[in-house]
Amino acid sequence: MSEQNNALPTAQDVEARLLRAPYHQWLGLKVLSVGDGEITLRATWRDEWVVNPDHPYTHGGILATLIDLTADWALVSTTGRGVPTIDLRVDYHRPAMPGDLTVHGKVIKAGKQFSVSEARVHDAEGRLLASGRGVYATAPAPAKA
Repeated sequence: MSEQNNALPTAQDVEARLLRAPYHQWLGLKVLSVGDGEITLRATWRDEWVVNPDHPYTHGGILATLIDLTADWALVSTTGRGVPTIDLRVDYHRPAMPGDLTVHGKVIKAGKQFSVSEARVHDAEGRLLASGRGVYATAPAPAKA
């Protein structure tokens, strides 16, 4: 949790912070829930995600992005903010066909300097499409001058 406030942020609060980034807006992100060390997001399907018009599955970069940002923002209950990615591992399990995606992130270890979180991407039918784990720099943000 942030140093100033021990209450969990609301889904609406996290969504407002998350959507300050134009890329996150373009992904059509919606924060479905926020818990202690957990977050669930929905990404709204876009035709631009297609990697090959003859086989309309989602580009792996989109799935990796969703894993990274969801694992990162799972840390919001301890950091109060998004944090830099140090390392990211992604596994692709099946093609992501057109349709909205749900991503659940969970903190594995929250540390003072570095933290580890994971995320899983599912389609509308609940099938696992991709999963991954990241290491994030969670040292306190530098004071503003």
